[in-house]
Amino acid sequence: MGCTIEDMLTMTGDRYQMSLIAGDRGWSNSISWLLMVEDMTVLRHFAGKELAVTTGMGFDTEEKMLALVQSLKEQHAAGLIFNTGFYVDEIPASVIKMCDEADLPLVTIPWEIYITEMIKDISIRIFLQGMTDEQITAAFIKAISSPEQAAAARQDLLQYFDVTGDFQVIVLATPDLDTMDTVERRRIGYRMELYLENVTHSCSFFYYDGQFVLICNNLPPDITEQVITDFKHRMEVRMPDRKISIGIGSRMKDLSSLHLAYRRAEAAVQMADATGKTLLHFDEMGIYRLLYLLPDQPLLTEMSEEALKPLLDYDRQHDGQYVETLETYLKLGGSFAAMADVMYVHRNTLMYRMNNIKKLLGSDLSSAQDRLRYQMACLILHMKQG
Repeated sequence: MGCTIEDMLTMTGDRYQMSLIAGDRGWSNSISWLLMVEDMTVLRHFAGKELAVTTGMGFDTEEKMLALVQSLKEQHAAGLIFNTGFYVDEIPASVIKMCDEADLPLVTIPWEIYITEMIKDISIRIFLQGMTDEQITAAFIKAISSPEQAAAARQDLLQYFDVTGDFQVIVLATPDLDTMDTVERRRIGYRMELYLENVTHSCSFFYYDGQFVLICNNLPPDITEQVITDFKHRMEVRMPDRKISIGIGSRMKDLSSLHLAYRRAEAAVQMADATGKTLLHFDEMGIYRLLYLLPDQPLLTEMSEEALKPLLDYDRQHDGQYVETLETYLKLGGSFAAMADVMYVHRNTLMYRMNNIKKLLGSDLSSAQDRLRYQMACLILHMKQG
């Protein structure tokens, strides 16, 4: 997940006398780069995940500091380092409070520290970690796209992950990702990654095949659930205009199963998108687990339309409810009394409809095979309609 605030404090905190004074819930924020900020104009160029560094020269009043923090929050920055002791002696309580509320890490270093040396040091670490992340992403994509390459991916990932442990894949889809330019897509990815707070280095987040992918290794189920629930909430609050669909795959053992874990998460996100849900677990999809995992999706359409065509044609021509009536009949085991309660239609009318339906289908629906065929056709129809 890149070089994080935690990594920076662990590796360089003592050397540069860093103190984390606010925003500790953003401890796991990953850093894309360090940028000097001495006025507000440079913030327009932030893409997300930048760690802002300032001497305080342009932010020497409480009002200016609050404006800076607010802007960093809006620009989805990873955090803020304040070089205190010359322009600014002490950070006001209101600024600390705002950083805590925004989960924006606020770090101070004393004026005696050579800030250029610190920036160079941390930037190199970020660059090296970025190269490692690219290698990790390539290895995961290799394992996802082709099970035959899992052995090669295992060697690449062995020093970073427990390749014999549990893996869970979460797919995050949002419209038009595959048509965006790289810069805009990266900007959205940076923001999403920041919203995945408390995700450790046992996870990897990357873009693949038109969607974002989060792979978790040995992350406890309750932690995974909390991470995704919190992410969903932050997306709804901070990016309300962007639709997001989240598919959570099954937990599976060993890297060799990663391609299956990915396919299940992909099936879940497809159903979530089709049904208008924000979040869906593959393990809770019931019979749709089989339907969404079938590679030949056009076959499903053929099966549904072939079975239900007489009823679909009738409903289109007469604005009828024959498909709905058949589905309810099959769902309720042929009980006209139960159907009348559910559909608010007199049972005699339903009996008349069912006689016509059976004639149109050329089946009396007495065999289990016929009933299953039409039940599946109705399920597929809902699946295709969303």
